[in-house]
Amino acid sequence: MIEAGKPIFVQIAEQIENDIIDGIIEEETPVPSTNEFAAFHRINPATAGKGVNRLVEDGILYKRRGIGMFVATGARQRLVGVRTEQFRANFVGPLLSEAAKLGITLEQVAGMISESERKGSN
Repeated sequence: MIEAGKPIFVQIAEQIENDIIDGIIEEETPVPSTNEFAAFHRINPATAGKGVNRLVEDGILYKRRGIGMFVATGARQRLVGVRTEQFRANFVGPLLSEAAKLGITLEQVAGMISESERKGSN
């Protein structure tokens, strides 16, 4: 599950984010402890803690003293908003820039996307 080339704490944070977006971990429910993440991934608990703390700083998780970390209300909506903007910046913007360079219209781009979807190539 851990991939080379990306800091482990970032991967831990992204795993939690993905689980929240996918509905695996719902708002106001606990997330696994840093020790559980550390044991599962065979990493240092401090590394797992760094990933969890990143989400606390972003307001995605919060701590209930003596109980653990929980998903904040509205976390999924915030994550979807951030990821949507990242998608636009990383994929849609460059796609449209390249299309303009090649003289491909928005309608043609939409047609290509529709055609790819019909063919099942994502």
